[in-house]
Amino acid sequence: MQVIGIAGYSGAGKTTLVERLIPLLRAIGLRVSVVKHARDGFDMDTPGKDTFRHREAGAFEVVVASQQRLALLREFEQPCELTVHQLIAELYDGVDWVLVEGFRDADLPKIEIWRAASGKGVMYPDDHFVAAIATDSPSSLPTLTGLQVLDLNNPQAVADWLLSQTIRLEYKPELYL
Repeated sequence: MQVIGIAGYSGAGKTTLVERLIPLLRAIGLRVSVVKHARDGFDMDTPGKDTFRHREAGAFEVVVASQQRLALLREFEQPCELTVHQLIAELYDGVDWVLVEGFRDADLPKIEIWRAASGKGVMYPDDHFVAAIATDSPSSLPTLTGLQVLDLNNPQAVADWLLSQTIRLEYKPELYL
């Protein structure tokens, strides 16, 4: 499986890019999974529904499944920040690509998403895991770089770059776990 981080500051367009890459990769027959970093206290369960009630009653894990979907909800008894590598290890083995959204500090190859209009700094000069930069303003990059600069508004170009990097982006869990 290939793994790439999609990293940048809030509001840069990470979710939008991931949302646009998924169907492009799926269209050529690839299975795509996403690992997403969320803020504390997020919930994807609905109050009053069975799974919510089971968690509220104190279940450590709740697995809910149908013919089309499986979801695992796990409660941590103490605050626990899993590494991106531990989360990748939880994924189905038959996936072709994992897009990791967020996890700016992760030790895996990543595409930095940067917009000049955000007024925020860049990561690439100090983060040797940045493999490429996707931006809507390449001429405004504050530091010269030899990294590949991709058009943030052209997800097909980003997908093409990913597909050209399959060997480089092959995930080797033994290096991390």
